Amino acid sequence: MGTSRFEIADYLDSKEMIAEYLNTVLEEGNNADIINAIGHIAKAIGMTKIAEETGLSRPSLYKALSEGAKPQFATIMKVLKAIGGQIQINPASA
Repeated sequence: MGTSRFEIADYLDSKEMIAEYLNTVLEEGNNADIINAIGHIAKAIGMTKIAEETGLSRPSLYKALSEGAKPQFATIMKVLKAIGGQIQINPASA
Protein backbone atom coordinates (compact mmCIF):
# COMPACT_ATOMS: atom_id res chain seq x y z
CA MET A 1 0.00 0.00 0.00
CA GLY A 2 1.43 3.36 -1.03
CA THR A 3 1.27 6.61 0.81
CA SER A 4 0.50 10.01 -0.58
CA ARG A 5 2.36 13.20 0.16
CA PHE A 6 0.74 15.46 2.74
CA GLU A 7 -0.39 18.79 1.25
CA ILE A 8 -1.42 21.38 3.82
CA ALA A 9 -3.15 23.38 1.05
CA ASP A 10 -5.76 20.59 0.86
CA TYR A 11 -6.88 21.43 4.41
CA LEU A 12 -6.93 25.23 4.17
CA ASP A 13 -10.57 25.38 3.17
CA SER A 14 -11.93 28.21 5.32
CA LYS A 15 -10.86 31.70 6.34
CA GLU A 16 -10.68 30.54 9.94
CA MET A 17 -8.39 27.61 9.10
CA ILE A 18 -6.17 29.87 6.98
CA ALA A 19 -5.93 32.46 9.76
CA GLU A 20 -5.13 29.81 12.40
CA TYR A 21 -2.45 28.25 10.21
CA LEU A 22 -0.78 31.56 9.37
CA ASN A 23 -0.93 32.82 12.96
CA THR A 24 0.68 29.60 14.19
CA VAL A 25 3.48 29.92 11.65
CA LEU A 26 3.97 33.61 12.52
CA GLU A 27 4.32 32.70 16.21
CA GLU A 28 6.54 29.65 15.82
CA GLY A 29 8.27 29.88 12.44
CA ASN A 30 11.09 31.77 10.83
CA ASN A 31 11.08 33.94 7.69
CA ALA A 32 11.28 30.96 5.33
CA ASP A 33 8.43 29.19 7.15
CA ILE A 34 6.22 32.27 6.82
CA ILE A 35 6.91 32.62 3.08
CA ASN A 36 6.20 28.90 2.60
CA ALA A 37 2.94 29.20 4.57
CA ILE A 38 1.79 32.14 2.46
CA GLY A 39 2.59 30.02 -0.61
CA HIS A 40 0.51 27.13 0.73
CA ILE A 41 -2.40 29.48 1.36
CA ALA A 42 -2.10 30.98 -2.14
CA LYS A 43 -2.18 27.46 -3.61
CA ALA A 44 -5.24 26.59 -1.52
CA ILE A 45 -7.10 29.67 -2.77
CA GLY A 46 -5.77 29.37 -6.31
CA MET A 47 -2.65 30.92 -7.80
CA THR A 48 -4.58 32.28 -10.79
CA LYS A 49 -6.97 34.15 -8.50
CA ILE A 50 -4.12 35.49 -6.36
CA ALA A 51 -2.21 36.54 -9.48
CA GLU A 52 -5.21 38.46 -10.76
CA GLU A 53 -5.77 40.21 -7.43
CA THR A 54 -2.11 41.14 -6.92
CA GLY A 55 -1.34 42.12 -10.48
CA LEU A 56 1.57 39.66 -10.49
CA SER A 57 1.99 36.86 -13.00
CA ARG A 58 1.54 33.26 -11.86
CA PRO A 59 5.22 32.45 -12.59
CA SER A 60 6.30 35.47 -10.52
CA LEU A 61 4.08 34.34 -7.66
CA TYR A 62 5.43 30.80 -7.73
CA LYS A 63 8.98 32.17 -7.78
CA ALA A 64 8.34 34.67 -4.95
CA LEU A 65 6.72 32.02 -2.74
CA SER A 66 9.05 29.12 -3.51
CA GLU A 67 11.51 27.42 -1.19
CA GLY A 68 14.45 29.72 -0.45
CA ALA A 69 12.84 32.79 -2.04
CA LYS A 70 13.29 36.23 -0.52
CA PRO A 71 10.35 38.23 -1.85
CA GLN A 72 10.07 41.95 -1.37
CA PHE A 73 7.88 43.13 1.49
CA ALA A 74 5.52 44.80 -1.01
CA THR A 75 4.95 41.42 -2.67
CA ILE A 76 4.13 39.78 0.65
CA MET A 77 1.70 42.60 1.49
CA LYS A 78 -0.06 42.23 -1.90
CA VAL A 79 -0.43 38.49 -1.40
CA LEU A 80 -1.65 38.88 2.19
CA LYS A 81 -4.30 41.33 1.02
CA ALA A 82 -5.32 38.98 -1.82
CA ILE A 83 -5.71 36.03 0.57
CA GLY A 84 -7.87 38.15 2.86
CA GLY A 85 -5.31 38.71 5.57
CA GLN A 86 -3.92 41.70 7.33
CA ILE A 87 -1.06 42.42 9.67
CA GLN A 88 -1.97 43.54 13.17
CA ILE A 89 0.50 44.40 15.89
CA ASN A 90 -0.28 43.44 19.48
CA PRO A 91 1.95 44.06 22.50
CA ALA A 92 4.15 41.08 23.20
CA SER A 93 3.57 39.40 26.54
CA ALA A 94 6.51 39.57 28.91
